[in-house]
Amino acid sequence: MGCTFIVTPFWNNSVSEAELPTMFDSLSDKLESVFKKLRGQGVMTEDNIKDALREVRLALLEADVNFKVVKDFVENVRRKAVGTEVLSSMSPGQQVIKIVHDELIAIMGGGEDNSLNLAAKPPVAIMMVGLQGAGKTTTCGKLGNLLKKQKRRPLLVPADVYRPAAIEQLKTVGRQLGLEVFASSADQKPLDICISAMKFAELNGYDTVILDTAGRHQIDDFLMNELREINEAVQPREILFVADAMTGQEAVTIASGFNDRLEISGVVLSKLDGDAKGGAALSIKAVTGKPIKFVGLGEKLDALEVFHADRLVSRILGMGDVLTLVEKAQSLFDEKETTLLQQKLKKNQFDLEDFLAQMQQLKKLGSVESIMGMIPGMGKMMKQMKGAQPSENEIKRIEAIIRSMTPGERANHGIINGSRRLRISKGSGTSVQEVNLLLKRFTEAQKMMKMMQKLGPKGLLKGMGGLGGAGKGMMPFR
Repeated sequence: MGCTFIVTPFWNNSVSEAELPTMFDSLSDKLESVFKKLRGQGVMTEDNIKDALREVRLALLEADVNFKVVKDFVENVRRKAVGTEVLSSMSPGQQVIKIVHDELIAIMGGGEDNSLNLAAKPPVAIMMVGLQGAGKTTTCGKLGNLLKKQKRRPLLVPADVYRPAAIEQLKTVGRQLGLEVFASSADQKPLDICISAMKFAELNGYDTVILDTAGRHQIDDFLMNELREINEAVQPREILFVADAMTGQEAVTIASGFNDRLEISGVVLSKLDGDAKGGAALSIKAVTGKPIKFVGLGEKLDALEVFHADRLVSRILGMGDVLTLVEKAQSLFDEKETTLLQQKLKKNQFDLEDFLAQMQQLKKLGSVESIMGMIPGMGKMMKQMKGAQPSENEIKRIEAIIRSMTPGERANHGIINGSRRLRISKGSGTSVQEVNLLLKRFTEAQKMMKMMQKLGPKGLLKGMGGLGGAGKGMMPFR
């Protein structure tokens, strides 16, 4: 399925409200600085490899990566960089970058099977464990939603009878996602709830049971004994530890504690879209020996993704993550609408109605910054542009302006005269100047798309000055 993206620069230079530091940004910047020096090396020696690895080591430690993990990582890279033969297609510096890339993937479990083990007679139980505040209850709903999309019939089970409103929270999440939630109450024992839920699932055709167990502010014997009892009685195929990625190395320590007492089968990293340093994501597999199976990338109930170490490393190293972007687009975009849009572009019939539809589709993919971060080179370019990227509020204003137009005005914006502009501005709560700016930029964008059709892909890149000039060529209308 083909996907068409129309990302048009209709924004001004105001500072984006979404412009917050994101996880791995600092590490990514520091590694990029190291790699820049490596690329300039004509010949790699033990000395310049040693200098580069010293900086890599400091970057990882500053990102809150576990000390032992960093030590082993640097030693593995050094050994392979010194002893390897340089590939004919790569410079010595590029070869070291490739080794760093491969080793980062390795410490996060790249190449290992991190899929859920659900091959058993239904109902299959998945036991979710973790401390309070890690996002465990919300993650239960997100996982249920993901399994529902995979044509399974999940049942959510609220078994946390200690935290006030925990049962109601899961019920609310279930209603929002259209998932069944087992009826339980705070006066029941967690073990009894879980046993009853498994029987209910078997009698009513649910093939997967997701148990939302109680958390604590810290590990204690009472909690662990309760979890062990549930484990022995229900025999879950998966015990997933939900770790708050924002807590850094504390999350790794807690995961190790749960694993020592309960033998977890995998990890779900929540809040990976936050502004912490990211050390937990890079350390937790190496320390616990358990794979990261899912990552939570936002508060929305569909913001849970299967973890791919290679894709995360590519994003950390500024190489983008096109595969995830395409998968998201394919799951959200309508193929018929996409084909129709492509035909309109060829005939130069792209209008404001089409632009509004494109904006609505892009919003489903996530924030503009998250989308750009998946395109190779664009994440770095967006950071360099600082306040030039659009904020979510600016996109909402554009949407309000277009929605305030009549169908005829959207189809032919040339009929929008002064009185119509005044009406549109009042209807959208914006100024006439903002309406004028939108119409001006849209006219310019139409011209740009017409030029793209004439040039074709090769001619377009040449006109933009190649990828190296993308920062200037891709933003001609600001």
